[in-house]
Amino acid sequence: MRRNYAGNSYEPVNQYDGGDAIHQENENLTSELKNKIQALKSLTIDFGDEVKYQNQHLLRGLDDDFDRTGGFLNNSMNRVLRLTRGGHNYYILYLFLFSIFVFFVLYFVIKFK
Repeated sequence: MRRNYAGNSYEPVNQYDGGDAIHQENENLTSELKNKIQALKSLTIDFGDEVKYQNQHLLRGLDDDFDRTGGFLNNSMNRVLRLTRGGHNYYILYLFLFSIFVFFVLYFVIKFK
């Protein structure tokens, strides 16, 4: 006699078996579950190793790049500040006039295109 419940079918256990079939099936299912758990454990360890690698090599390298870029920007800002402190105040006026000129050129190019 075969029974169905929620799409799963199962066979009733032979009463004359003495439980050996159930015991063998439990052993098989236990070994399959053990294999799946070992695979998940291995996968989790691999994820941990990958995260450690990326943290040590890639993120630290990125941090070093940002530090170098910050130093470059600080040097550039110091040069600009040194120019503004000098007696040549016309440089700022020239920079302002050049910016306005570029703005108008871009405005006309975009407007009449």
